Amino acid sequence: MRRVQLIVLQVLVAVVSIALWHALTTYPIFGRTLLPPFFFSNPLDVAQQVVAWFASGVIWKHLWVTLIEALLAFVIGSVGGVLVGFWFARQPRVAAVFDPYVKMVNALPRVVLAPIFTLWLGLGIWSKVALGVTLVFFIVFFNVYQGVKEVSPTVLANARMLGMSERQLMRHVYWPSALSWMFSSLHTSVGFAVVGAVVGEYLGSAAGLGYLIQQAEGVFDVAGVFAGMFVLAAFVIVIDTLVTMVEKRLLVWRPAVGEGRP
Repeated sequence: MRRVQLIVLQVLVAVVSIALWHALTTYPIFGRTLLPPFFFSNPLDVAQQVVAWFASGVIWKHLWVTLIEALLAFVIGSVGGVLVGFWFARQPRVAAVFDPYVKMVNALPRVVLAPIFTLWLGLGIWSKVALGVTLVFFIVFFNVYQGVKEVSPTVLANARMLGMSERQLMRHVYWPSALSWMFSSLHTSVGFAVVGAVVGEYLGSAAGLGYLIQQAEGVFDVAGVFAGMFVLAAFVIVIDTLVTMVEKRLLVWRPAVGEGRP
């Protein structure tokens, strides 16, 4: 499918969804609206709220706070996940010893940790960053660990037969194998980094998109809640696009999907 066709179809899905939302919250069917505006708002009110935020400039401060928190969580969690994932994959004995503890910590519900981080680190950005790191770290860790473990034994044996050192194996064999898995996890991690920041803001902060959503919810401003979620969604898409650009830059060697098929 051509890129232009793909974009057209993606935009069409958004337009149809918004039109359906507008119709179900505006026009009565069999004497009543299927989606009451009090609970679901409507696209026009949500759009007006978003425009008002950007026109007044109030949104920029909150976007900046959430961006800083999400980027710190994303970078710290990703770097930690990559380093520990490589280490565990190259040290099977260490991985075997810590395996139950890693699974135990990963099973903890992150929302439960949010109040603890707030107690330890206060209401500033670091409690939100810590929550985001716990979400990002394990996603990247497990993918990098699996990526290194998935190295073809044949490729590894051939590389060793050619006299590659451990450093060369890491650069030319293990690292390329892990990159595809790593970037696959990074696309998911972007959303989780933002989720960690927003949930932390929602539970206690004075700025950020989570704070905006919490304030709107507190006064039953459904349009404000939906507006915050739409801005948040657009925010995540922009960051994910940047990750995709970096991925294409680093993985130029990877064949395109379908390449090599007869």
